Amino acid sequence: MRIIGIILVLIGALSLAYETFRVERDKVNQNVAAGERAVWIPPVVGGITLVSGLILTAVAYRSKED
Repeated sequence: MRIIGIILVLIGALSLAYETFRVERDKVNQNVAAGERAVWIPPVVGGITLVSGLILTAVAYRSKED
């Protein structure tokens, strides 16, 4: 559970640092144009991910002490 918490903390921190990322698409069929597309991640999602990762890490640390 600690590893999952650490991964969530890293993903949350990265999503808060980089709110947008670019996805490159190939032309698969006639209807979809090839090119780049920017995907926006709301800061609330990054914050929730970061806090939930911190909570999971803290719970895993406390349960190991008992």
